[in-house]
Amino acid sequence: MELGIGIGWRPEIADEVEALTGVDWVEAVAENLCADHLPDSLVRLRERGVRVVPHGVALGLGGADRPDPVRLASLAARAELLGAPLVTEHIAFVRAGGPLTASPRLEAGHLLPVPRTWDALDVLCENVRIAQDSLPVPLALENIAALITWPGEELTEGQFLAELVERTGVRLLIDVANLHTNHVNLGQDPAKALDELPVEAIAYVHVAGGVERNGVWHDTHAHPVTAPVLQVLAELRSRVDPPGVLLERDDAFPPAAELAAELDAIRATLRRAAPPAGARPTTTRDAARDGDGVGDGGRAPAAPVPAGTRDRTAVAQTALLSALVAGTPAPEGFDHRRLRVQSRALAAKRADVVAKVAPELPEILGDGYRAAFLAYAGGRPMSGGYRRDALDFAEHVLIAGGPADPVARRLLTYWWQDRSGARPPRRTTRLVRAARAALVGK
Repeated sequence: MELGIGIGWRPEIADEVEALTGVDWVEAVAENLCADHLPDSLVRLRERGVRVVPHGVALGLGGADRPDPVRLASLAARAELLGAPLVTEHIAFVRAGGPLTASPRLEAGHLLPVPRTWDALDVLCENVRIAQDSLPVPLALENIAALITWPGEELTEGQFLAELVERTGVRLLIDVANLHTNHVNLGQDPAKALDELPVEAIAYVHVAGGVERNGVWHDTHAHPVTAPVLQVLAELRSRVDPPGVLLERDDAFPPAAELAAELDAIRATLRRAAPPAGARPTTTRDAARDGDGVGDGGRAPAAPVPAGTRDRTAVAQTALLSALVAGTPAPEGFDHRRLRVQSRALAAKRADVVAKVAPELPEILGDGYRAAFLAYAGGRPMSGGYRRDALDFAEHVLIAGGPADPVARRLLTYWWQDRSGARPPRRTTRLVRAARAALVGK
């Protein structure tokens, strides 16, 4: 399936994406789309013949639990609404706790790495099979960027992905920016990973920007694509001609001209790195498994997850996530400094996303919003989505007697009341509260 050159569609740059030339397809975050209604911009793009691929971020297929049927049905509905040729997700876990550990459910609000162990692979493969059986189109999975690595890993990233493809027939979404991130942060060689993974299983490729701070690479998707990331793309292109390559940008959106220039740089990199006509480089994996047919979309016979594997996975993931978001002791074998970096990054992301989904909160709290939210997040793990987090934060501030300014306190109280009821307030109630808020603000 040839996709061509694409760009991540985001509401903030919808007009710019529509105006760009040479864009063959776009990718949209599945959870940001309504299940029964598409934004006008995506409708117009589809009418022009531009394909749209839904990209999920919340399934947590690497988690100890089996995939949530409701989330799977939601992703399937979006794929059908878009007429998508495939859907994509991540090799990651995003929540932990719950019945398998008899502990409170914890949400990371972020993609966290699964250990590259046989136990984790068994769980992941069964979860992938469940997802494949629930989706109307093929599934592709993305490698993620990481600040931390698990102790006692038994496989390299390339080996882990190769085994996953061989057992499930799933396609791969290879993010070359994530390979670069793991090179800087974890010392993992992108070329070795590319040699070991089944490049013939690649559905498409992500390219994104980031920034290095204090020796740590942050995969921000808010900075320009760097030369080292394009070099990893060139390494990949020297091995395979990917069916699609997509530029991701999630924040700090530049003008359309800069987006176009980044797309041009991607095209130029692909042209320069293409091997001579007829050449087919032999990778390490080719030499070891020549002709094995991995990545052809078939599945190896299913094997049940061994008894106790999900329980062990659940305990390990819950211990790690609890250390990151609830301040519990770090599990043995982890780099404590890296855990602190990851913990701060998760709290900062929570603050940023809550400010986006509930922009009234930073408006009401002003310069004190961020410090107040980080103090709240330090002792209160996220147990639901970001909108629930926003409500819980506002409630926490009010219970604690804040904000100090009486006008801000009344505004925050009205905001919380409008959104915390069992059902949305009636129109009359909304008008009364709006009028009252306007009077308070005078």
